[in-house]
Amino acid sequence: MGLFDGKVAIVTGAGRGIGREEAMLMAREGASVVVNDVGGASTGEGSDKAPAQEVVDEIVAAGGKAVANYDDISTWKGGEAFVNQAVEEFGGLDILVNNAGILRDKMSFNMTEEEWDAVIQVHLKGHFVPSRFAAAYWRQKSKDTGESVNAKIVNTSSEAGLYGNAGQLNYAAAKAGIAAMTIVLARELDRFGVRSNAIAPVALTRLTDDLMGGVDEKMKAALDPANVAAGVGWLASDLSAGVNGQVLKIQGGLLQIVRGWNPASDVKSDGSWTIESIDAVKKDLFANSDPGVPPFLLPI
Repeated sequence: MGLFDGKVAIVTGAGRGIGREEAMLMAREGASVVVNDVGGASTGEGSDKAPAQEVVDEIVAAGGKAVANYDDISTWKGGEAFVNQAVEEFGGLDILVNNAGILRDKMSFNMTEEEWDAVIQVHLKGHFVPSRFAAAYWRQKSKDTGESVNAKIVNTSSEAGLYGNAGQLNYAAAKAGIAAMTIVLARELDRFGVRSNAIAPVALTRLTDDLMGGVDEKMKAALDPANVAAGVGWLASDLSAGVNGQVLKIQGGLLQIVRGWNPASDVKSDGSWTIESIDAVKKDLFANSDPGVPPFLLPI
């Protein structure tokens, strides 16, 4: 018996890297999988049906069930078609894994409008659109049956979005938005039996190869995308029942629950604040932290 026997899973950006491992794991555990990938370059240009089809062929050859999807899930039409394909071909939808992404790194003062728009489109809108149509399907199913749908969304954030990283303003903004989106989806959809969580993965993929040069074989093994897929599989399964609105960092043998924007200090006034009164309490305001740029853990 697999963890996902009888379940239907859809995975975006599943032709390579982490997405590929996520789709393969879902299939090994019994899910019928819709493998989505436009097959573009790491910067988003171009298209190629081969990556998604190769994953499907490998799943089918191993005795699993899978179909390819080549829609641009960051468009309204593409995201809707992606969700509908799962329902039409496999009879339902239980798991959505949002993984697709690109990089166009540039310092803020050199970034073009197109470089900003492309990354925000693929990451942030590319997470929203499938989630929107999956949520509408699950809401209607819950209303029709009067029961919890027991469905899951797993999003892909990043430490760059949680802590910030120079040279990745577009990417970091999108990934921070995805973390916030995860919490909002959890609050909106819990009533229908849908859980929404996210991962912040650290892995060697074509997006990170240039950022992690010189790693040894032991480190490469620890940063294998399959390591990340295990966390996604857990969040997408009933083993993680009760876990909702969380961000799980996965790096080698390390797991962390990451929560941001918690109060770091607390200073009060009996009256309204003025510039002068704020300046008078600045030592208390930053008593527990350096007022400079917060430290960043890993540039991934």
